[in-house]
Amino acid sequence: MAEQYYEGVGRRKEAVARVRVTRGTGNFIVNQKPLNVYFSRMGDLDDVLAPYKVSGEEMSKYDVTVVVDGGGVTGQTDAVKLGLARALCLMNPEYRPILRKAGLLTRDPREKERKKPGLKRARKAPTYTKR
Repeated sequence: MAEQYYEGVGRRKEAVARVRVTRGTGNFIVNQKPLNVYFSRMGDLDDVLAPYKVSGEEMSKYDVTVVVDGGGVTGQTDAVKLGLARALCLMNPEYRPILRKAGLLTRDPREKERKKPGLKRARKAPTYTKR
């Protein structure tokens, strides 16, 4: 029989992360790499592990497997954070108010604005020349 897991999906900008939490020894794998190798930027580890810190859950009791795709580093970091928070909520519903108060269950709705015709980017206009 397959081991029971709790899955949470997190999204941010163009990034999508599927996070699975199972009972285990504290392994945190992101796209077949250890967490600290995949997210090597300073502060990203703290961001990703925020749901654990807020809920007070023991990290060493669970294995976490993440498949994250699309977007950049910041988008992927926030997507994994949201997915982990959602998985922890499924695991123990008592965490929901704690995580909600910390703002970890709210998806950031901001997306890239489309480019408009006649402009260089979404809002940047070409330099005005009088002659």
